[in-house]
Amino acid sequence: MNTSTFSSGPAVSPGGNAVFGARLRFSFRIARRYLFSKKSHNAINVISGISSAGVAVGTMALVIVLSIFNGFGDLFTGLFSDFDPELKITAVEGKYFTTDTPVMQQVRNHEAVAVFSEVVQENALLRFKDKQMPALIKGVNEKKFHAMTRIDSLLFEGQFQLYDGAFERAVPGLGVAATFGLGAYFIDPLYIYAPRRNAQINLLRPENSFVESAVYVAGIFSIQQNEYDNQYVLVSLDLARQLFEYAGNEATAVELKLRETADIADVKNELGALLGPGFTVKDRYEQQESYFSIMRIEKWITFLILSFILLIATFNVIGALSMLIIDKKADILTLRNLGADRRLIQQIFLLEGWLISAVGAAVGLVLGTLFSLVQEHWGIIRLGPGYIIDKYPAVTQFSDLLLVLLTVLVMGFLAAWYPVRYIRVENKID
Repeated sequence: MNTSTFSSGPAVSPGGNAVFGARLRFSFRIARRYLFSKKSHNAINVISGISSAGVAVGTMALVIVLSIFNGFGDLFTGLFSDFDPELKITAVEGKYFTTDTPVMQQVRNHEAVAVFSEVVQENALLRFKDKQMPALIKGVNEKKFHAMTRIDSLLFEGQFQLYDGAFERAVPGLGVAATFGLGAYFIDPLYIYAPRRNAQINLLRPENSFVESAVYVAGIFSIQQNEYDNQYVLVSLDLARQLFEYAGNEATAVELKLRETADIADVKNELGALLGPGFTVKDRYEQQESYFSIMRIEKWITFLILSFILLIATFNVIGALSMLIIDKKADILTLRNLGADRRLIQQIFLLEGWLISAVGAAVGLVLGTLFSLVQEHWGIIRLGPGYIIDKYPAVTQFSDLLLVLLTVLVMGFLAAWYPVRYIRVENKID
């Protein structure tokens, strides 16, 4: 051991912030020298490098996986944004409400509201030739729905048209169309059956218990989400009210598009206070709350699994530090003879083990962030044909990087702490 390394260190004396800082700097200098200088045995150097590399790989994996989850979250948020309104008003109790009340008129005239669209949405039975299936019928105002959503970008076939001046038309989801073998502008109509609103089922003539309507398919939309593609059929608002026997001032929901300068959260709170406890106002995330909750759960479960793998990788730090302690017995004795107490010697080796993890964390963060940024902007990893997009989406968030860094540093500290306690027992540092 080169004793000149310690000659410039401060005298060890307890008490005071300045003394504590000097002790810490002194410990850090020795720990850094142990880590980056050539060791007396090459095996220790190799083991330390492997330990640091294992931490780096685990850290990089955490950063990349979290970025990919962020990318998929933004992707599906964008898909839902093309179909879902910015705000949706529904009744707390009951299926429907009237839309010509003074409070609804205030909502309609609110300075932040650009489009106020009434919606009737109910379950019904579909029939095409000899095939049947239940579906969710959504009646909308064609012009307002077109202005509120990006339905044109979601069309798989045909066009978005709900009434052509002579015939009622419909735009089903791709899954519904596939079940029936439907295509845009088929000559044969699609029949919709809705149970009568205030009538009992006639067992002798059950067909009289339903309101029937025939529509012609004008287009087929696809959001790449089963919740929509396999259930929804878009029809005109007038037809939906006729099918489900709603009055002209009744709706199951009101959908809103806000002006570009409006803050969605602020407007949501304002409308919630205006409407009172009888109504709920939901933004896009709340409309798909279950889906986004599942996405968040999947993300953090994956984070925990990878963190556990990273914890196993940090066990290498215990082995590397233990071998270093054995190798530096002579240095420990020299430090004790120079007046170093038990706490200072423990601090040196604790920092040494922590530095092994810190170096791996830094390298892993840099490599993981670079890979995520390259994937985000250039998409070097491809998904292949048949998917919504042709590359894995990635979005790097600073909060994720900070979380990964803290996780690795805490694990590294705990891994270093164990052998430090061990040397206190084995070497009898008093």
